[in-house]
Amino acid sequence: MKLTATMFMTLDGVYQGPGAPDEDRRGGFDRGGWLAPYDDDETGQFILSAYERMDAMLLGRVTWDIWAAYWPLHDSGDPISHGINVLPKHVPSTTLKDPGWQNTHVIDGDVEAAVLELKAKPGRDLLLQGSGVLLRWLLERDLVDELNLIVYPVVLGAGLRLFPERGPTHALELLGSRTTPSGVSIQTFRPTGRATFGTMG
Repeated sequence: MKLTATMFMTLDGVYQGPGAPDEDRRGGFDRGGWLAPYDDDETGQFILSAYERMDAMLLGRVTWDIWAAYWPLHDSGDPISHGINVLPKHVPSTTLKDPGWQNTHVIDGDVEAAVLELKAKPGRDLLLQGSGVLLRWLLERDLVDELNLIVYPVVLGAGLRLFPERGPTHALELLGSRTTPSGVSIQTFRPTGRATFGTMG
């Protein structure tokens, strides 16, 4: 399977609490729900296509907790809600012992080895949605095959950011880019390792 990550983020790199004010209050975050004013059909179609290609999901523990409280009660039979509910969900965690949500598989050992094993299985996409801490960890280990950044035209000035102020470099090959009617930028990248540097002539 191809590990494909999709991340909603603001212009200043914040990924925390896109869907609702109370979605993710970590650190006293009070600016959640920033995605809603920019919702449009083109962004929705892109997200739908990502879910239609998935055969399994890789989720961080916080994202899993948020989704486990919501999606089992909102299965409408469509590729997003039904896919999220019934397809395998793999969650790295040392504290999640008895997940009640169907088809959840806890990774409690060597996460890198487990991810490599999942990627070696036949299938289409192993989709990572959100899960910023996990995505950063995967990028640092060159485990992400494709990265979709859905960037919203808003600056929050607070919140958890995908890329830290100091951290490893990442070189990315742009595979596709579009801008939706509401100003959302959808960019698809292939990570290609560490950045290179030079001097302009």
